[in-house]
Amino acid sequence: MEYEVIIGLEVHVQLNTNSKIFSTATNEFGGSPNTHISPLCVALPGTLPVLNEVVLEKAVRAGVALGCEITQFTKFDRKNYFYPDLPKGYQISQFDKPYATKGGIHIQLKGETEEKFLPLTRIHMEEDAGKLIHSHDPSINRSYVDYNRAGTPLIEIVSEPDLRSSDEAYAYLNELKTILRYIQVSDCNMEEGSLRCDANVSIRPKGEKGFRTRVEIKNLNSFKAVKQAIDYEVEWQKDVYSRGESFKQMTKLWDATLLKTIPMRSKEMSHDYRYFPEPDLPTIQISDSFIEDIRKTLPELPRQKKERYKTALGLPEYDAEVLTSEREIAEYFEEALVISGDAKKTSNWVKDEILGIVNKENISIQEFAIDPVRIGKLVKLINSGEITGKIAKTIFEDMLTSKDQPETIVEKKGLKVVRDDKALEEIVIRVLESQPESVEGWKNGKDRVLGAIVGGVMKETKGKADPKLVNELILAKLGPLGEKKKV
Repeated sequence: MEYEVIIGLEVHVQLNTNSKIFSTATNEFGGSPNTHISPLCVALPGTLPVLNEVVLEKAVRAGVALGCEITQFTKFDRKNYFYPDLPKGYQISQFDKPYATKGGIHIQLKGETEEKFLPLTRIHMEEDAGKLIHSHDPSINRSYVDYNRAGTPLIEIVSEPDLRSSDEAYAYLNELKTILRYIQVSDCNMEEGSLRCDANVSIRPKGEKGFRTRVEIKNLNSFKAVKQAIDYEVEWQKDVYSRGESFKQMTKLWDATLLKTIPMRSKEMSHDYRYFPEPDLPTIQISDSFIEDIRKTLPELPRQKKERYKTALGLPEYDAEVLTSEREIAEYFEEALVISGDAKKTSNWVKDEILGIVNKENISIQEFAIDPVRIGKLVKLINSGEITGKIAKTIFEDMLTSKDQPETIVEKKGLKVVRDDKALEEIVIRVLESQPESVEGWKNGKDRVLGAIVGGVMKETKGKADPKLVNELILAKLGPLGEKKKV
């Protein structure tokens, strides 16, 4: 039996506000347990929630960036369930009136030329729960609760079940993360729990239209885990069906050690949560002007920026992909480009030399030792002919450990390209005399020997000779390829 994979993703994104969604408690990762809390976070009697307006602004910003329709009349609801890290016994969320609907994300898998549009169902706001900390000592059967995360503002982005492989899920998450970081509503740091994903997975025989029983895999905290968990679950479901058996809808966890999904509980349905409108919060009316003001302040999004780099700047697909992968990288490139005026050479320096070091040292491009203006000046020096590409590498090494401008390093170390025709001609003659086999090879029609001669001249001048002038002088001395001529 050939099966089709059906995947829908629910992505929880923590918004990077200073305070929590309904209280003035600090919204900050880390710290000692139960230090970023207020009476509201632990549900003390008499406390009432008040919506943080910045949460609404950032939530709508995400909705607009993802092409959603913003619901102008929205409200909050109580989602009732018991868990030790949820002291109220309910979570303030949104049920039947989410603030954003529709929209979607474009992805393009490696090796494919066509994009695929993956539609969204909805985005809603809600508060996060606290965190249970279990004892690592098996002899101590005890758990503790840290409420620092309780009340952290979340948006939950729910996709339609239109993803058809773990590769598509990976690409979807990567594009979503890039967009959210571009618009600066979240750092999307999966290690710190700023972005968490639940995957709903089912399969059906190819050609079948209806949906079969699905499994929800909870709290996947890395792109790798999402891909592995989906692939494992697909094979598990295929195995069940191949034996003529069935299974009930359930929630599973991913065990990264055993590399398998583990049943957690039967899957709750919406009626299990006994939703009803949150009585302590008023309804929200989002005006057209509020939405339009947010739309005007959105930056150029990665997909549009990538297209501009290819069309307006003439960069290859790969260059555009790398340079737009993070907003900070694109900003660095564009600032350097203003100075250099050469898109391709600036791209080469950023994606190869700079990102090579950034990735190796595991730092952000903002922490990189050389600012974009100095890189732009370095590229400009190469283009002006004042230095060669080889000399530029030497200057780059000096710039890594100093604040000197590239032109200052050129002057200090006497690295300017040698353009003295007479001096270069003498060096060319010396090199030709020292390489009689290369000269003979040229006379016999072997053009590859030219590289050895040029290399010899560049070595004599310590890489400071003008390569174009060197080639002209050598060819003038050698004469036409394959022609016997006295040098």
